[in-house]
Amino acid sequence: METLSSRVSTAIIGFLVVSAVVYLGWWAMLPALLLVSVMGLFEYVRMLDYNDIDVRRGTLAVFGSAIIIASLPMLPGVPWPGGSWREVVLTVAVGYLLVIEVIKPGERPLERIVYSAFGLLYVPWLLGYFLMLRYTPDGELGLLYFALPLLATFAADIGGFFGGYRFGKRKLAPEISPAKTVEGAISGLLLSFVVITALTEFIYPIWTPMEAFLYAVLVASASQLGDLAESLLKRALKTKDSGTALPGHGGFLDRLDSLLFAVPATYLYLHISLLGG
Repeated sequence: METLSSRVSTAIIGFLVVSAVVYLGWWAMLPALLLVSVMGLFEYVRMLDYNDIDVRRGTLAVFGSAIIIASLPMLPGVPWPGGSWREVVLTVAVGYLLVIEVIKPGERPLERIVYSAFGLLYVPWLLGYFLMLRYTPDGELGLLYFALPLLATFAADIGGFFGGYRFGKRKLAPEISPAKTVEGAISGLLLSFVVITALTEFIYPIWTPMEAFLYAVLVASASQLGDLAESLLKRALKTKDSGTALPGHGGFLDRLDSLLFAVPATYLYLHISLLGG
């Protein structure tokens, strides 16, 4: 009960803080995301250290911050038609990793390149979508659209927890996350659909029930995949939690694992299915 109480308290505080930062806009989100990116990469590097895996720490810090800044939608111009400054930064980062290993190879250079590049993709690249979604298609609607993955993920977590506790029998991914069940995943999907439908059909009518259902399936699946992906990473690196910064939740990556997939999925869903671009 103490652990559950700590989890709930941290979740509520975190939700309120995130909501306030997102409401204020890019000038509050940018430093917050830079901080989260640094902390997330620190947790990632620490897990690698436990397994004697080396990465380019300075490269991760510099290019990770650059990817977050390059995700600002209001940056002037584009490097090429249909391109983004994010792609430029990531390309330069990978090129730098290759060049620096050629100049100063050290031990296991390929391993260092792969794990360094994965760190950039897993943490700052996915976090960059938070800024992009906040202004899709503009600052007003973007605020509403950003609320969707927050509420849907929260609903999927709550539904999955209580549905799994009450009805859970069949394991969803027993070798990766033994506590998750198929029944819990379905319960999370249903509660997520109810929340999204209520928001987009009655409170702020923007979607049809079918659009809300398709989005609920997508975001609930992305949320589960994000959670399982982080569980897979921790299992592969033989760690229980990514960190201890958040009471009852472990580290930043433990708390953000679902949103790291749900927010990009929302951004892509809006651009492909609804905004037509």
